[in-house]
Amino acid sequence: MKSLRFAAAVGLGFGLALGVVPAIATFAATDPPAATPAVEPQALQALRRMSAYLNTLTRFEVTTQTSLDLVTAKGQKLQINGGARYKVRRPDGFVIDLVSDVKNRRYIYDGKQFTVFAPALGYYATAPAPATIRQTLEDIYDKYGIRLPLEDLFRWSDPNSSRSEELESGFVVGPSTIDGAAVDHYAFREHGLDWEIWIQKGDQPLPRKLVIVDPTDPAYPAYNAVLTWNVSPTIANGDFAFDPPKDAKSIRLTAANP
Repeated sequence: MKSLRFAAAVGLGFGLALGVVPAIATFAATDPPAATPAVEPQALQALRRMSAYLNTLTRFEVTTQTSLDLVTAKGQKLQINGGARYKVRRPDGFVIDLVSDVKNRRYIYDGKQFTVFAPALGYYATAPAPATIRQTLEDIYDKYGIRLPLEDLFRWSDPNSSRSEELESGFVVGPSTIDGAAVDHYAFREHGLDWEIWIQKGDQPLPRKLVIVDPTDPAYPAYNAVLTWNVSPTIANGDFAFDPPKDAKSIRLTAANP
């Protein structure tokens, strides 16, 4: 299903996967009237301001707590919990540690190579990578079909991104609080996906919570992520080096379309 692929890419399995369906439904009364623009200027401005701020961060760490709805063949919805930690050095380094109920992975990029490591299984795979994070994201998807969890953390801060042009609707839901931080809540729709974002108020407009729902699925499966930020971390070059454990076995990444 579309939403599950998207959610897995960003959260439990990277991109805007950005809360529960009944809560979403209660927002119907706050939908903008037909006479207003499909995407409210204030909502679009908030996204652009957030993106501009993220673009100023050359180094950051993010910790996430996530949940993902999986739907069985009989329509029963199951919730899979997880979390991840991101350490990023732009433009050429990241390490992402992902732990969920179903998967444990480490993704490493050092400006020259991309590595996937499965600690519980004892396997790793390394492949040459381009010189920037943006190019690497495209490369590993085109070659291997790999999308990283919460990949939109990188794409939002891309000044060349055309994401705003893909929005079908967007509006301001209202003020809220996430982990003690004052935020503004926004709702958007694009390509059959409903998604929400809570952006921190003030001079650090960070995304603090993300939700994605697939309205085309009768079960309305959702992905949720709460984000905790460190925008001035101590990062060393060695943080992006991969030193495989003694008993780990090297394997090759499989091409997406062999």
